[in-house]
Amino acid sequence: MSLHQDIREQMKEAMKARDALRLNVIRGLLASFTNEAVSKKRKPDEELSDEEVLTVIGRAVKQRKDSIEQFEKGGRTDLAEVEKSELSILETYLPQQMSKDEIVAYVKSKQAELGMTDPAKKNQFMGTIMKELKGKADGTLVKEVIDTVIVS
Repeated sequence: MSLHQDIREQMKEAMKARDALRLNVIRGLLASFTNEAVSKKRKPDEELSDEEVLTVIGRAVKQRKDSIEQFEKGGRTDLAEVEKSELSILETYLPQQMSKDEIVAYVKSKQAELGMTDPAKKNQFMGTIMKELKGKADGTLVKEVIDTVIVS
């Protein structure tokens, strides 16, 4: 069963369990899937591939993280808590992310492999790493690691 179908089934389960928060998050995801299909000039009821589904979920996770940051800056912890709850549900659909230590090890091995020592080529190196770690690691964390590894 594809990820898209699995999420549809989980919506039914959330309805049966009367889990309002989970149901809201899943409905939002399914709406985003429809929007993604339409934006790719496909029929609204057409199923997305697992890769496309993960891209949409990743976008939703990023939105929640940004919202949490903004709500905390604005002193709205009540709204930040709701976003955190939604974020934890969304993260269950994403593959396990790499830890900072794993990213550091990967970046250092790739740096040695490519002979990357010139700070001027950092952006090109970052592009290569980001492509390879897409979906496996948080982009912000990867950028942070590359900034510290290349400078040192």
